[in-house]
Amino acid sequence: MRNIPAITKNLLIINIIAFFALYVFSMRGVDLNDMFGLHFFKASHFHLYQFVTYMFCHAGFTHLFFNMFALWMFGMTIENVMGPKRFLTYYMVCGVGAGIVQELVQLVTFYAMGLGAYEMANTGMGIVPIGEVLNSWTTVGASGAVYGVLLAFGMIFPNERIFIFPIPVPIRAKWFICIYIVIELFSGFAGNSNVAHFAHLGGMLFGFLLIRYWQHGGGRNNHFFNGRGPIGRFFRDRQDF
Repeated sequence: MRNIPAITKNLLIINIIAFFALYVFSMRGVDLNDMFGLHFFKASHFHLYQFVTYMFCHAGFTHLFFNMFALWMFGMTIENVMGPKRFLTYYMVCGVGAGIVQELVQLVTFYAMGLGAYEMANTGMGIVPIGEVLNSWTTVGASGAVYGVLLAFGMIFPNERIFIFPIPVPIRAKWFICIYIVIELFSGFAGNSNVAHFAHLGGMLFGFLLIRYWQHGGGRNNHFFNGRGPIGRFFRDRQDF
């Protein structure tokens, strides 16, 4: 932990503490994921603060482990290039953006299923009020923000070679990102899991837009992006993404 930059290290610590808190409170009958997970905005349990807090909630150890492993693996490099303040801004924008996209996807689902016309719904486990169904549409996890970090790595280091299990040979970061985008798109439209695939893509989309905004002079102190700093040099010298 000594060599991990400050923001990445603190994000790891906060997520781990939040995960243990989830289990401690669950033994007392308190569901922190229900309180701080991101609910559909038409649900009674929705609150604006959940756009931030849902990033620090996870559905289980495996969910937490893979998100934190990716954050540790790629976040350290991106934070060292961007600097702590800009990296924190980037991470949070990607996470909030992922939540916004997930809300839009749920809104489309809500109208496509015509749920607004019903007071009760058959869930397969009984007839329940439609409000309970909407409150069950809860999103948790740092995946949207982490996918934004993956995108940043692919954009800044497009030709860096990395390994992806089970592919036995290294692959360039730009193709790694493209593969993930295709997988998430296919999985999202297949709609056969509880994974928020479009939220992952939303984190990438907001990350892409923010990097482009900074690259073209948006914000203050853009020496990292305008050609004089490391990111600017990467964008200037690596135009083959």
